[in-house]
Amino acid sequence: MSFGQLVIGPPGSGKTTYCRGMKEFLEGLGRKVVLINLDPANEFIPYTPDIDINDLITLDDAMREESLGPNGAMIFCLEFLEKNLDWLVKEMKKFPGGYFLIDSPGQVELYTHNLAVKSIFDSLQKLDYRLVAVHLVDSHYCTDLAKFVSVLLVSLKTMVMLELPHVNVLSKVDLMESYGQLAFNLEFYTEVMDLNYLVAHLNETTMGQRYHRLTKAMCDLVQEFGLVNFHPLMIEDKVSMASLLSSVDKAGGYIYGGLSVDNQSIQLSAVRIDDADEVVRYMQDRYLQSDG
Repeated sequence: MSFGQLVIGPPGSGKTTYCRGMKEFLEGLGRKVVLINLDPANEFIPYTPDIDINDLITLDDAMREESLGPNGAMIFCLEFLEKNLDWLVKEMKKFPGGYFLIDSPGQVELYTHNLAVKSIFDSLQKLDYRLVAVHLVDSHYCTDLAKFVSVLLVSLKTMVMLELPHVNVLSKVDLMESYGQLAFNLEFYTEVMDLNYLVAHLNETTMGQRYHRLTKAMCDLVQEFGLVNFHPLMIEDKVSMASLLSSVDKAGGYIYGGLSVDNQSIQLSAVRIDDADEVVRYMQDRYLQSDG
């Protein structure tokens, strides 16, 4: 049994930076990390991947040979990987006992509409690879409530579509207020609290009044599922990273099935800031000026 993270999220959310930072963090804990690049458009990778989709197919080749644009070529590459999954499995088997970090494309429809990614990771699960989807979203969307509603819907759709253990992450929390003032405190966004307050706040604008019923219907849908919440992250903050890793390890079962000789995974879980609310308050106090 092998464990790992499928790192997903829209372009600019910090997936590649997260993979590099998490690799360093995990190696400091003694884990054997294997980095996989599944993004054929990743031209300037700040790390050396152990497995790279570009060794199988490149975006340029798909665009040229199939006469496709960038978006179509990206989908073609992932569907090609799905059909040639034996290549990926063979490469992964070269790293027995490895902890896999999978850097993925940022094309949202790959996780909300197209079935290739779901099929790939369904197959890997059947081969006893226990992966957790870590869905990164740039926290600056919180400064625009209309955009935050769209983030909630995309996050929910991705969770339902992939059917993997799932942790949603608000990345770059330290930069959040540089894009504007928050309407609420950080906990409102991480815990996805009563969204009626969000609807009421949006209703104060002309656009919000115009689309009131639609906004309320979307917010009601999110709350009825009751699945979406977020973990705040600042990649260089060890408290933030340790708390996130603890959540990922619990979601994927690593703390039960991935024990090292000195039981470091259980120890990490035991010494973490146990209360998620405390982590949010810590992030609020350290990186944000206002309480919303």
